Amino acid sequence: MPDSVVTHRRALHRIPELDCCLPETTAYVRSALTPLHCTVSSPTPGSVCAFFDAGRRETVAFRADMDALPVTEATGLPYASAHPGNMHACGHDGHTALALGLAEYTAARLTELPRNVLIIFQPAEETTGGAEKLCKTGLLEQYRVCRIFGLHLWPDLPAGKVFSRPGPLMARSNEVTFTVTGKSVHLSRAAEGRDALTAGIECLRRSYAMADALPPEEPRVLRFGKMVSGQVRNAVSGKTVLEGSLRTYREETYHACRQGLKTVADSVAAESGCSVEVSISAGYPAVWNHEDLYAQICAQLGPEAPQLLDTPALAAEDFSFYQQCVPGVFFFLGVGGTPPLHAPDFSFDDAAVLPAGLAFLKCLAQLD
Repeated sequence: MPDSVVTHRRALHRIPELDCCLPETTAYVRSALTPLHCTVSSPTPGSVCAFFDAGRRETVAFRADMDALPVTEATGLPYASAHPGNMHACGHDGHTALALGLAEYTAARLTELPRNVLIIFQPAEETTGGAEKLCKTGLLEQYRVCRIFGLHLWPDLPAGKVFSRPGPLMARSNEVTFTVTGKSVHLSRAAEGRDALTAGIECLRRSYAMADALPPEEPRVLRFGKMVSGQVRNAVSGKTVLEGSLRTYREETYHACRQGLKTVADSVAAESGCSVEVSISAGYPAVWNHEDLYAQICAQLGPEAPQLLDTPALAAEDFSFYQQCVPGVFFFLGVGGTPPLHAPDFSFDDAAVLPAGLAFLKCLAQLD
């Protein structure tokens, strides 16, 4: 079975597709599921769900994301992307391959498992939050899901080793945009204008000061990476757009930052005479591992339990939407010292990593 996982990964790596438009990927997944005697459905565009009915009262779910990135591959692999401009640069080919391996195992051992098994092959993790759309279909309620698991390949952790932590694992992600509208005039009449550039700089400065003033034990990041302002060098800027990202873990910290950003906008507007609007996207919630379920996993798996990750990651993941509905735990599967995720040369030793990941998923399926 480990050989089949590697075969699946390499076949999927050749056909990276984006967002919810995954015709070749879903066709491959459906073809692999066909001989396994499960109920296959597509609750949302681009999704595939496989339900293995063991006649149990409850169901355990596993999630794998399938979408790729708009990245031109530079790995030189013999099974490199056959779709120019698209690449599995975030390891979702590995996630899907592991889920197919778990499906094969489940079909062979279904009567021995303590719960029914639902495997969710999800689109649009990288874009619009495919997890949220699947949750809204009532899928988890339909199949009486009582717990859900997922994992992500992770560079710079030992290859084939699983890591996680109770509570916060990955950050809430919200995009922040300040739009400052002033009045453009020639520099010779600057006093008659309203300087949107200076107001935008003040928004940045005060936002950083607000975030830095929060308690140090509350991890967060607020940074702006793009500012566009003005038209020419000899005129007061009439408009500034400042774009950044906010990463937090606790809801209290998020709401404090949200209110702080609105206060910044109001104060700069009052002092500069410019119109200042701040928009904050809904984003993905924080990946927050269910503490009791995590403790149960560690107690039952013993030496096979995940290793403890000291600090949460500031990356975001839409697996968090499932955790809003049922208890869930997310894991990192180490791939060693590879290039970073999303890099055009990202790859990993699938023959070393994936069998270990599959063995761990099997353990989770067997938990009482």
